[in-house]
Amino acid sequence: MPSSYRFVVRGQVQGVGFRFSAVAQARRWRLSGWIANRSDGAVEGLASGEADELAALRAWLERGPPAARVETVEWTESAERAGPGFTIQPG
Repeated sequence: MPSSYRFVVRGQVQGVGFRFSAVAQARRWRLSGWIANRSDGAVEGLASGEADELAALRAWLERGPPAARVETVEWTESAERAGPGFTIQPG
């Protein structure tokens, strides 16, 4: 049964291709959701899908792309369900 999680990633995660890389990874694992920059320098999003694929995304978020420096990842179960696809939303 699909689940959904909200996430907030803090650290050096803006201006390093984090959102674009996250979208590519999420699509690879057939997840739906979105990701956006926040005004405080963090990145936030929503991911919906199967448990194994969500776990893979969470592990990737903890590393990010090569230029990122992830400090923390908040990962909270959500009742919200994402629509089809995985997109970048305006921040």
